[in-house]
Formats: sequence, C-alpha cells, structure tokens
Amino acid sequence: MNTKNIVTPGQRLGFAQDYVAGPGTYVRGNLLYASVVGMKRVSKPTAEGERPVLTVSREKQQSAIPEVCSLITGKVIRITPKEAVVSIMVVDNSPCKEDFQGIIRQQDVRATERDRVKIHESFRPGDIIRAEVISLGDARSYYLSTAKNELGVIYAQSIEGAAAMIPISWEKMQCTKTKTIELRKCAKPF
Repeated sequence: MNTKNIVTPGQRLGFAQDYVAGPGTYVRGNLLYASVVGMKRVSKPTAEGERPVLTVSREKQQSAIPEVCSLITGKVIRITPKEAVVSIMVVDNSPCKEDFQGIIRQQDVRATERDRVKIHESFRPGDIIRAEVISLGDARSYYLSTAKNELGVIYAQSIEGAAAMIPISWEKMQCTKTKTIELRKCAKPF
C-alpha cells in the first residue's frame, strides 16, 4: 500500500479548479480537502476538456446502524406470547455487518385492535419481515413496529410443505405447494 495516498480529514488535496470533488472530499474557498480517512484516488476524465474526479475512499465501509424511523429487514428468530425477536439484517437498504436484535411487542404489530393481537398468528420463526424502528429500546435490542400497511412479513415458508408462501390478504398467506393457508401479518407489496 502506498502511504503517500493515505489522507486524513482536513488534509488539502489540490485546487478546486483542477478537480471535480467526489465522495469523501469537500471544497472550501478554492481548495479541495479530504473529509474522511482513506485512500486518495483520481479518476481519469471521460471526455475531452473535463476535469478528473478526486475521491477519498475508506478501506472499510461503516456498518449500517438502526436509528429511530429507519426501515429494517430482518428474520424472526424466536417468538413468545408477548413479543417476536428479530435479527436485523438490513437497515434502509444497507446491509448490516454487525448483529443487531429487535423486538416487536404485541401492541406494535398492527395499528387497530392491538389488544386482540396474538404473536403466533402474526409471525413464525424464519419469517423475513420489514419493520420500522420506533425506539432504541434497551441495551440488548431495538423496539420495532409493523403497524403500517407496508410493514410485516415479506417472505415466509409454510410449516407443512416447507415451500414459499404468498400473501392473499393482510393477515393470511398461502403455501404455493400445498395451498394451506396460515395466519401472518403481511406487508403490503410495492
């Protein structure tokens, strides 16, 4: 690795009139500076008369971290009568490099008739779900909600046939192999 190409935030990279500022850089005055620690790269211009693009790229991209109002995709790993435990895999379309855990409480499954929700009729272990982070929760997990129409189970396998299931209503999915209907809180497809 060439250490001359490693730059740190605030390090001057060149004149703004000589380069186009790319990711990891910023312009102040008529100078171009690095905004992250990483490797300085200059791409060749694509057309005659264009300036080269100067970028600073990190060696390791930072993992996506769930925040309040983030949409997550996760896998249900365990259910209890009061909640479903979810392993968070994707946050706002960015994959997680670290393990995060979320909990969907009984009252956060749907917006109406919250007191009549049964977790085992909404989720099963192995279901892939889309949910929203509603709170940072405790030290172990985030609190998640599927109370909007576009949130809920997006992929499930049937218990009997071990085949993929398709949604037939907001609360039912049907096995593509055996045609068995099972209860789930389905996400509205988009």
